[in-house]
Amino acid sequence: MTSPSPLCAASCSTALRAPPPLLRFLRSSAPVSASVARTAPAVSDDLVLRIAEQLEDSVTSTSPLLDPLRSASALSLLSTPWPTRRSSEAFRFTDISYLRSLPISLPSREPDLALPSSPFSSHVLFSDGILLSSSGAHVSTLADLPPGRARDRAAAALAASAEFAHKDLFYDFNAVGARDVVVVHVPEGVKVADDPIHIMFAYTNSGVESMLMSNPRVLVVAEKAAEVAIVEEHFGAGEEGGCYWANPVAEIIIDEGARVVHSYVQHQSFAAAHTKWTVVKQDTTSKYEFVEVSTGAKLNRHNLHIEQLGPETETELSTLHLTSQNKQIHDLHSRLILDHPRGFSRQLHKCIACGTGNSIFDGNIKVNRYAQQTDAGQETKCLILSPKALVNVKPNLQIIADDVKCTHGAAISGELDPNELFYFQARGINTKTATDALLYFFGAHVIKRIPFKPISEKALAQFKELLASSR
Repeated sequence: MTSPSPLCAASCSTALRAPPPLLRFLRSSAPVSASVARTAPAVSDDLVLRIAEQLEDSVTSTSPLLDPLRSASALSLLSTPWPTRRSSEAFRFTDISYLRSLPISLPSREPDLALPSSPFSSHVLFSDGILLSSSGAHVSTLADLPPGRARDRAAAALAASAEFAHKDLFYDFNAVGARDVVVVHVPEGVKVADDPIHIMFAYTNSGVESMLMSNPRVLVVAEKAAEVAIVEEHFGAGEEGGCYWANPVAEIIIDEGARVVHSYVQHQSFAAAHTKWTVVKQDTTSKYEFVEVSTGAKLNRHNLHIEQLGPETETELSTLHLTSQNKQIHDLHSRLILDHPRGFSRQLHKCIACGTGNSIFDGNIKVNRYAQQTDAGQETKCLILSPKALVNVKPNLQIIADDVKCTHGAAISGELDPNELFYFQARGINTKTATDALLYFFGAHVIKRIPFKPISEKALAQFKELLASSR
């Protein structure tokens, strides 16, 4: 069955239907002709195909607007091997073997979950990738979007996602396994940045015999001169120490002159795996402000991809990772592409590694030929609080334009600044209290950039508690 074109899909009924089979027939044992064999992609390893087939079987109904994306990702999975530290440069420092330690299971029904409350009037609740509730004037599911502007924009965005060239295995898993998409559409000129849309992602444990995988997906479209604030919060809601695999994707489209304020807090169970994609496309004179605080999960991988698609575009990124548990892995891979004149960007990444934790930062900023008069800055600061903790930092600034102002710096230290400690001690404050205060403010510098007090105060309290328990 062929997928409808985006324009056709945007004007047809929104009725859900069973998605067409994409993968299983391609693994048939029946002989194929030589011409088909030459044109077919090389088959990836068996684990990738088994997970993809499980995901496909779990999606019993879907919007036709998802068909182009699902089809493209299913085809991609046929030639995508499981990444390892030896086979993939992108995973050279990141051991994801934990994802292979247990069989994968998928949610089959809505979980019996006490609904957490939100301090904000506009909110969305996912549980194990299943949408439980949503509230807000600018929030809808893809399946429920009526014909009109919002549906047309969603259809075009998802069709473009099918052509996304920088994706990986986890992005494709989400595309095949997403049951629906939450769409936040803010019309032209509407400004709601002071009242955020709170998107809560709760995850539960499927039991000791398997790892429950979920694939929630969110699409945000801010039209010309619009302003919106998004708060993403990912947390474990089942038993303490629950084992599950969260694989969310958020795509954000920012039109000319629009502004998106994005806060992202991840405090998953310490037995969980969390692999996330955030993809942002910014048009002329738009602004994107991002703050991330990640403290949970045994394995945490965040791919942050941003493209400036017009001149005079602003991007501000602030991230904090804390590995407070033994053998905890936190990985941030960011890519910022500047293609147009007078772009502006600032990136600050901080991490604290304790015990036998491992923190990875791979930050790539590419200033292409026509991005003249760009002002780009990148800074990473890392603290190693244990002899067995590990930090791998790879700042990467690629400059092709010749009229730019670009800076980057990286600092990794196994101890706090002695001058700062002396400042406290000279005022009668003992070394332990001074150390605790300096570590707290090292992280609070990023956390306090979250512009909404209920979220920032909660994140600060969690950070302080984890910091105290890890030392």
